[in-house]
Amino acid sequence: MSRLPQRTSPLRMPLLAGAGAALVCALLAGGLALLGTQPARTIGARAPLPEAPVELARAEIPSDEPQEPAFSEGMDEDVALPGVEDAEAALNPSPEAAPVPAPVTPEAPLAGLFEPGPGGPLPIIASSGQRPDQAYAKAFDGDLDAPTIAVVIGGLGLNRALTLEAIETLPGEVTLSFVPYARDLQAWVDRARADGHEVLIELPMEPFDYPNNDPGPHTLLSDASEAENTRRLDWLLSRAAGYTGVINYLGARLGADAEALGHVFSVLETRGLTVFHDGSGRRPALASAQEMSGAQLALVDRLVDANPEASAIDNRLLELEALSLQNGTALGLGSPYPSTIENLAAWANSLPARGYQLAPASFVARQRLAAQADPES
Repeated sequence: MSRLPQRTSPLRMPLLAGAGAALVCALLAGGLALLGTQPARTIGARAPLPEAPVELARAEIPSDEPQEPAFSEGMDEDVALPGVEDAEAALNPSPEAAPVPAPVTPEAPLAGLFEPGPGGPLPIIASSGQRPDQAYAKAFDGDLDAPTIAVVIGGLGLNRALTLEAIETLPGEVTLSFVPYARDLQAWVDRARADGHEVLIELPMEPFDYPNNDPGPHTLLSDASEAENTRRLDWLLSRAAGYTGVINYLGARLGADAEALGHVFSVLETRGLTVFHDGSGRRPALASAQEMSGAQLALVDRLVDANPEASAIDNRLLELEALSLQNGTALGLGSPYPSTIENLAAWANSLPARGYQLAPASFVARQRLAAQADPES
């Protein structure tokens, strides 16, 4: 009798599949448990962070004074790395940033060295005997035995660009002379002195072709009365304060009249001012005016830029060097031409290496006065 095929129950297959799955899970769990007993490999050098903050030991500095916190609550100051703020300020300067500190100079006018004038303070000799040409002279500790050269640049204050160029480009030993009609004259004088320059004021004097060639208002005239020229001087000298002396602008006709010029020199001497003169007029008349007034007078030796070409200026500067070797001192006068300023600045830088000394005009004037007082020195 043949056997009939055995039929499988429909519930048997799912049970077998479930048992197999359970066996696989058990094997996997055992393997994971076995691996978990091995030490974990650390990657990098980072230690596990603690679950709670760790307080560090803090050293207390004993003090009787209450200690202010380094940073207060609510402070909105930015904290920057050292040097970062400095670099940013240099690259992006603020318009309100303070300028680079300038050399300190005595503020003008100094107490006791002025009286009220028609346009401002008039220079006077102090009761102590101190003169304005001493008080406002640039400090200069020069070598009395070295060949010494002084240069005055005049005509300043009318052209802003040229005036600034002269003040900022030329060394402080170059003396600067300002036109009395310049706008904001006192501010220009202060700026020049703050940059280390000695200052003169120009006095308009009558030329031969006056009035066709008119130096300007309050020109000193040869045929004016002494009272009138004194009145004009008071106006010119009260335009600013802080200058050590004056220098003529034009003036050949007045320079030929010893009596009229002598009165002008006398007024300047009583006010304690050194007189610089370019020699316009007649030298004998200038000498007589100085003798009558007792003025401290220093004459210019060369106009350095009568021809403003660079080669001509260089030649005049070489002549000043020769005169300083011959006489001990030399005094030059120039205008604020771009060629003059450029050549003069380069020439001035070369002087020390060649044994010459550039000095303020007042220093040369004092040396000459000392030589006149003691001709054998």
